[in-house]
Amino acid sequence: MENTAHEKFMRIAIELSEYNVKQGMGGPFGAVIVKDGMILARSANRVVSTNDPTAHAEVSVIRLACQELGTHDLSGCEIYTSCEPCPMCLGAIYWAHIDKVYYANTKADAAEIGFDDHAIYGELETPMTKRKLPFIQLLRDEALSAFKLWDTTENKTDY
Repeated sequence: MENTAHEKFMRIAIELSEYNVKQGMGGPFGAVIVKDGMILARSANRVVSTNDPTAHAEVSVIRLACQELGTHDLSGCEIYTSCEPCPMCLGAIYWAHIDKVYYANTKADAAEIGFDDHAIYGELETPMTKRKLPFIQLLRDEALSAFKLWDTTENKTDY
């Protein structure tokens, strides 16, 4: 794909991020998913408008693209996002098997305006026993039954 096409898709993501702020819908983030040079889905950050802390632009656009294609696997797709993905969005991008990420603003740019993912990155590197958010394990032996069932089920869909 020509660089001008990449820039076109990124400009759409940036326009979504600006529109979102102007309309008071939420944070300054937008994302577009493209497959074979065609836009499958586009979304801005929807955290405030949906009262959903997981409705970042990247997660929202992944949900829309999956609905459009009727699959959880976005192999062959690329995502254009107005900002370097946060840890949650990066995880979603990997789980969706997206082929490539194009981004505009950096996580440092986001931190400068109050969207600082540094604390989350730090927590991920901290042992569970020392994290700010307590992690307490309960009923592992009972919960393993679902894992054993999954492991022996023949008609499962791997992802």
